[in-house]
Amino acid sequence: MNNFKIKKSEILFKGKVFDIKLDEIEYDSSGNNGRREVVLHPGGAVVLPVTDAGKIIFVRQFRYPFQEWVLELPAGKLDPGEDPQTCATRELTEETGYTAGKITKLGHIYTTPGFCNEILHIYLAENLTPGKHAREEGEEGMQIIELTIDEVKNKINSGELVDAKSISGVMMYLNKS
Repeated sequence: MNNFKIKKSEILFKGKVFDIKLDEIEYDSSGNNGRREVVLHPGGAVVLPVTDAGKIIFVRQFRYPFQEWVLELPAGKLDPGEDPQTCATRELTEETGYTAGKITKLGHIYTTPGFCNEILHIYLAENLTPGKHAREEGEEGMQIIELTIDEVKNKINSGELVDAKSISGVMMYLNKS
């Protein structure tokens, strides 16, 4: 239960990936006013593909906000009204070329709950069949990297794997096993 009421709410920015909302609130107990800025995001799906040999398939892609190449699990933004599993299946093929014979939900995470409503749904993909990827513009140069669990753990410990959704997905996978 919250302890405030919203006095005014407006969308300040409408973008391709997210919108920004500003709420003006009043606290019930004190009557003081406050402001809450919220990034509105449609959410996304993350897929942890595991080969028959037990290796996890990652991609290394250029991430503009950091101006660097980032090691991460395949993932993508949900289309309006899209089922997260459909998104996970699509992103697996788009980014890696693989299709999954079996896909299972591991869980979901709130990426940045202090200011954003993005939810990422995390899936395990197994019984993989290789194929041709269909990467989107801006995904050129993406590399596919297969890692053992020990290699993944070492990359997390060394700071080479810093992507939160990927670390969360790996932890959910390890807890499932």
